[in-house]
Amino acid sequence: QEVMDVEVKPKPSRPHWYELHVQPCLAELLGTALFIFIGCLAVLEDSGATGRLQPALAHGLALGVTVTALGDI
Repeated sequence: QEVMDVEVKPKPSRPHWYELHVQPCLAELLGTALFIFIGCLAVLEDSGATGRLQPALAHGLALGVTVTALGDI
């Protein structure tokens, strides 16, 4: 009788092909485009005395803003 009391849990459904393949590629494309754009803008207005600090800060701040805005996703 105890063997018959086991509950059978339904299998979770597999994610759609869009979520498996297309969505990660689009996220990678947008993230790469954002960092290239931010990096180019940071170097474009280089004041000379900042050296490598200005692009590093620009990338770090862009990453911080992105994580803060999209961290729940």
